[in-house]
Amino acid sequence: MNPSSNTPSQQRNAVLVTGAAKRLGREIALQFARQGWDVAVHYGRSEAEAQETVEEIKRLGVKVAAFQADLSNEQALKNTFIAVSRQFPNLHCLVNSASIFEYDRANSNTPLSSESLQDHIQVNLAAPILLAQFMFEFHKNNGNKSDRIPSVIQLLDQKLINLNPDYLSYTLSKAALATSVEILAMDFAPHLRVVGLAPGISLPSGDQTDEGFSKAHQMTPLGKSSTPMDIAKAAVFLADANAITGTTLYVDGGQHLLPSSRDVMFKTN
Repeated sequence: MNPSSNTPSQQRNAVLVTGAAKRLGREIALQFARQGWDVAVHYGRSEAEAQETVEEIKRLGVKVAAFQADLSNEQALKNTFIAVSRQFPNLHCLVNSASIFEYDRANSNTPLSSESLQDHIQVNLAAPILLAQFMFEFHKNNGNKSDRIPSVIQLLDQKLINLNPDYLSYTLSKAALATSVEILAMDFAPHLRVVGLAPGISLPSGDQTDEGFSKAHQMTPLGKSSTPMDIAKAAVFLADANAITGTTLYVDGGQHLLPSSRDVMFKTN
């Protein structure tokens, strides 16, 4: 158990992690707990996995609870944030990890549709910005009693500075979210910091094979991209980094430095 977990809950800071039932969100939630943070676990449809995450965090000796919300429903988002902030009045960090990642490409057999674009925009852009607004209002109204400046961490993607035509709706939604980081950081200061965190390929996606993922993971200047633990540790670092706001940290083994005409998962068949 982390020694900091012996600190009374009212003296510990808390984090809300969206999409914390699985994949990167789960590892981020666990790493915050390992560092003595209380954790609010958001999930959409993965209730069983969310409860598994909760049980694992409980064993680390910090306060934890799960909250279900459909990220495409604005009222559900607001209700969930209110519930989280009431149960965790020490809420000090929001990590927007949840996202949709579905394939489309303008010049393909799966072209962009207005429905696909709207779905990605709602979950990958609107929801993180709405939650950031709720977080700002919460801290503006309640003040900050900690030495740590509250933060919002937006999960982005290294491909935003290494563009290719694959996953068009996803890329557009994340590009808009990346732009919002600087804008919201200016608008929410001094009450709240806003930071981007851009992973490289960290977990298999879609129908990617383990062999294909292994090959893709090595396609970086360092010979390996990011692991879920790399991303989780970076998120905790950013939550503690009072002087960082309005910028994006790329944690990808340098993957963004190697231009590619296709998404890397299509180069390892």
